[in-house]
Amino acid sequence: MAGDSVSTRGKTVVLSSLPLQILLYLNGWYFALFWIGELLLFIYKATLLPYPGANFAAEAVILIFMAGIEYVRLFLGKKGNLTEKIIHLGVSLGIGLATLFFGLYLFLWQTYVLRIELILVAIEMAFLFFEAIFGLIAIITFARAESFR
Repeated sequence: MAGDSVSTRGKTVVLSSLPLQILLYLNGWYFALFWIGELLLFIYKATLLPYPGANFAAEAVILIFMAGIEYVRLFLGKKGNLTEKIIHLGVSLGIGLATLFFGLYLFLWQTYVLRIELILVAIEMAFLFFEAIFGLIAIITFARAESFR
């Protein structure tokens, strides 16, 4: 499964991070539910609450961009972890900053913030935090293994 596993004394050592892979997998499912929930809440707020100016369109665009960026981030994270490629994990962590910004927008700055949204976004931010920690650990592990080759 791993692309560039380290070989020591005829044995292959897999360096991929299992906790990172589990988090990426679970975050994929959670983000799908999160996005559907945010979409339904967005429709609910749009029908009951008055939106000033272009805020409605801007928040709809942010929700769509967030889905695309998160899909790419999760794909690169899984690929980078399984193939043990530092560049893929690094790009995934960089894209995670964009997801973090969108999450902060939903958490703090959108026009109307409901309590359920605070909970949903906080869980997504927790996934991002732990994936960043385990992603950095995996990058360090992969870099050390490369230096021994």
